[in-house]
Amino acid sequence: MSPLRKAGTRDDRRAFLRAAAGGTLALGLSPFPAALALAQTPVTPQTMNRRAIPGTGEQLAVVGCGTWRTFDVGDDAAAQAKLADVLRVLFDAGGSVIDSSPMYGSSEAVTGALLTRMSAHHKAFVATKVWTTGREAGIKQMEESMRLLQQPRIDLMQIHNLVDWQTQLATLRDWKARGRIRYIGITHYTSSAFDQVEAIMRAEQIDFVQIDYSADDREAEQRLLPLAAERGIGVVINQPFGGGSLFARLRNRPLPGWAQEIGCTSWAQVLLKFVLANPAVTCVIPGTGRPEYMIDNVHAGLGHYPDDALRKQIVAAVAA
Repeated sequence: MSPLRKAGTRDDRRAFLRAAAGGTLALGLSPFPAALALAQTPVTPQTMNRRAIPGTGEQLAVVGCGTWRTFDVGDDAAAQAKLADVLRVLFDAGGSVIDSSPMYGSSEAVTGALLTRMSAHHKAFVATKVWTTGREAGIKQMEESMRLLQQPRIDLMQIHNLVDWQTQLATLRDWKARGRIRYIGITHYTSSAFDQVEAIMRAEQIDFVQIDYSADDREAEQRLLPLAAERGIGVVINQPFGGGSLFARLRNRPLPGWAQEIGCTSWAQVLLKFVLANPAVTCVIPGTGRPEYMIDNVHAGLGHYPDDALRKQIVAAVAA
């Protein structure tokens, strides 16, 4: 994710949750089952939808958690306690994917400390990235990520924003062969890089691609998502809320009646379900440091998704 990502997401999301569904969303630290009851959702956490990683068939819950900015809290005990609640909500909902990077300040160290404190490493599908140039520098950085995350093996190691990707990809393949990582991938946060992302997807054997995709940024639909389905590549989606811009645009609008057709009680859920409606998407990773936002997010992993007609209505709503 870029450090230049748009600001304003937290305040706009807070306003959304206050207004969503007449206040039926749980706005506290309630355990996930209680939060579901408060949100009037007649399902259990075990019903969170899962999708197969194309290369292996391993099942992942469709909503995970990004850590950019939100987990960069250092030794702040109060902030870490809140993040532990975020992870509890994710795990109680059946989720597992936690995405980080050396670029994200203390996020890797905080994630690792929390997973160890919660005895929850076995519940997590830990994804991080290599973000440097040169073979030795890449190895050193990945070793440090494993130490900070307190993981003997990384589930998904990705080449962050394609930095020195040829060099790093060779190391990732070697580490995968030796069992140090389970899956390898590439990432980018902007559609301006899609030409290069597409070229790598066509030429190289990779397990995952992480890209941006949202109701107001749909370029991935044209090339990359169909290509991922064709090539058997898993897809992780970042910036499903348009970097926060969609919240700013929609914050004062009432939720349309059609949102109930797909079980949504907030605009955030509508936007996440729009992304997940594309079957090529394996998992979406909205970043959050607040348990109530994680509760809101995991609701998008429940129930069914909009059909083509409803997707068009969502696009029209965000464009209005």
